[in-house]
Amino acid sequence: MIKLLILTFLLSISLNARENPFFPSPGQKDLLSTTNKDLSVEPLKRAAISLPSSARTIQKVIVEYKNLDGSIQKRSISLNNAVDWHLPIFISQSMGEIEQKGVQTSKKEIVYEDLFSSKYISFSKNNKNLKINTKDQLIRSFLLAKPYRLVLDFKRDVSLKSQSKSFKSKIFKKISLGTHSGYYRAVVLLDGQYRFKKFKESYGYRIKLY
Repeated sequence: MIKLLILTFLLSISLNARENPFFPSPGQKDLLSTTNKDLSVEPLKRAAISLPSSARTIQKVIVEYKNLDGSIQKRSISLNNAVDWHLPIFISQSMGEIEQKGVQTSKKEIVYEDLFSSKYISFSKNNKNLKINTKDQLIRSFLLAKPYRLVLDFKRDVSLKSQSKSFKSKIFKKISLGTHSGYYRAVVLLDGQYRFKKFKESYGYRIKLY
């Protein structure tokens, strides 16, 4: 009787045992393979990408990444924000300083930097704004390409000596002045592709690039 019980117990154990214990049993997921090879990469600190001068709005950011199993996937975020192509766009995992809340700042006075001055007209700038001090009427304004430049015609029948001045700054690179029959022309060389709006002001005109 004892021999029969022992034989039955041994048979039940053999039925539940796996054929090879080094392979996963049914329903068990495979684990990622391991290796002694160093697969680490340098941590992300800061990367930058520059945009062409025609860029004005960033629409979407797409990040392509690699998973632990080697597969490649993408994540994206839709945006609709204005950008300044002069500045690069950064990607980073370092947390910047959090802007303090509840701190009120007074409105700063707009300060213009002098660029060019002649007898009947003068130019100054503030970022993408061109301030034109003149009593003369602006009769034409348009853009030319290659290189990009803004052409401004002012009504005055006068003979002026041709003048030009270059600037070591972004956006406005050079201003040239010359006379024609019934008007004189100012040509403003730009550092890239822009559109513009003009505004009549008490001092003359203001040109805003965008």
